[in-house]
Amino acid sequence: MRKVGYRLAAAGACAAMGMAVAACGSGDSVKHDQHVLLLSIDGMHQSDLADYVAAHPDSALAKLTARGAQYTNAQVLAPADSFPGTIAMITGGSPKTTGVYYDDTYARDLFPAGTKDCATAKKGAQVPLTEEIDKKTEDLDGGQGLSGLPDGIMAMTDDPSAVLDPAKLPVDPTTCKPISPSDYLKVNSVFSVVHAAGQRTAWSDKHPAYQMMNAKGGKSIDDLFTPEIDSNSPKGAAWTKDADQTKRYDTYKADAIVNEINGKDHSGAKQVGVPAVFGMNFQAVSVTQKLPASKGYTADGKPGALLSDSLDFVDQQIGRFVGALDKAGLTDKTTIVVTAKHGQSPIRPDALTRVDDKPIIDGINKEWAATHPQTPQLIAHSIDDAAILWWLADRSPEATAFAKRKLLEANGTGTDINGNPKPFTASGVDQNQVYAGADATTYFGAATDDPRVPDLFAGTNGTVYTGGKSKIAEHGGASPEDRHVPLLVVGSGIAKHEVPDQVSLTQMAPTILDRLGLDPHKLDAVNLEHTATLPS
Repeated sequence: MRKVGYRLAAAGACAAMGMAVAACGSGDSVKHDQHVLLLSIDGMHQSDLADYVAAHPDSALAKLTARGAQYTNAQVLAPADSFPGTIAMITGGSPKTTGVYYDDTYARDLFPAGTKDCATAKKGAQVPLTEEIDKKTEDLDGGQGLSGLPDGIMAMTDDPSAVLDPAKLPVDPTTCKPISPSDYLKVNSVFSVVHAAGQRTAWSDKHPAYQMMNAKGGKSIDDLFTPEIDSNSPKGAAWTKDADQTKRYDTYKADAIVNEINGKDHSGAKQVGVPAVFGMNFQAVSVTQKLPASKGYTADGKPGALLSDSLDFVDQQIGRFVGALDKAGLTDKTTIVVTAKHGQSPIRPDALTRVDDKPIIDGINKEWAATHPQTPQLIAHSIDDAAILWWLADRSPEATAFAKRKLLEANGTGTDINGNPKPFTASGVDQNQVYAGADATTYFGAATDDPRVPDLFAGTNGTVYTGGKSKIAEHGGASPEDRHVPLLVVGSGIAKHEVPDQVSLTQMAPTILDRLGLDPHKLDAVNLEHTATLPS
């Protein structure tokens, strides 16, 4: 990807010459804002934004588009999953630098959760950055013990460390103690830099595991509100099983944003001042895209009725934020960023093939163990959504080649969007997107001794790995539908225009600091990967 080192501002000289941030300097013509509001509409594609704005010219999204820079070729890094996407936006780094490859990942340099004897323990641990590490997964507050849930959730702690169960966290061999999600992250973040500058920070997201966003070095987010999305809703099942319940869930986080715009903490109980950088993710679109009852998109790739309702909901909430900023006199002091930490695939219903990956994994493990009894389970950890990521117990060229070959040899029958049988070949993967062993390391640009890089990565075009029929879409792969997301930046000194250059969401991190008048080179990953600000 070509990284263009321009400032996102009205400074024409920098844009004309393409100079890097450090070389260009701040300059009197570069305008800054006092606040940055970052919004992720999880699952949304650039095509969704374009269609929505065209069909709803009076919408909040249309009005924002008319005020700012729209990057029409913004790309999420692969694998296009929630955690790598979020971490990219706030650190400026890719998984090879941040150490975060997925939301349910594996680390060869850590001990498994619960390890007590670190002198004899064997390294290699699952690292679940999901509901699995809550004290009480079924509770919206993660186990804090609040009364009056769900509506009492606004009283949830601003430090999700309080509701993480240390017994469920991997163990650091150096200290023989559980390692928190924030310490698992190898670099700092925009929150680290802003907090160190003495300014307030806040964020709202879907799991207490987003404690990771504090980044290494301790608490850098003053107010981190993380109600558990996979807890039980008032209907009994998880909030994600029902589009309306997901909207209700998102509304709690949207209420937090309005409170913060008004200078209060997320609960609205304390007057603390408006954060310099704050934001949230929306789950409504992503959840609706996945639900079989929604049917997702129509045959021509346009949002169906339920998905359109969820897009309307998000637009209404963004309209609330814009109205609150106007009322607070902050419109001319705030940069608003609208994007998505990941897309979703497939869009076209006829492209869907649901494949149960368990028999494939079990078959590979069984065949390998037959000739290698010392390794009864070759695939030590797998996470397969809209792509396949495997970490192997044996990383030899023989083992990685075997895993790749058997993956490509697996044929079978899955189901289509209506639940009818649908044959698949090569485990449902795109045979041009299969990387194993050294090829996988190269694909991610990682070092050969990276203890966290997957041993096998395989992309797909329409395959969703699931043992049932409860999903019609997923993310986490490398397809254009997973990676091509909206990116809209509105703020002081930014005129309405489109930028067709391909850009990466990693460029958001230095751009956020630049908009606040802070030095992007205070970000570890920006220095390591030479991540540029967004082009003007």
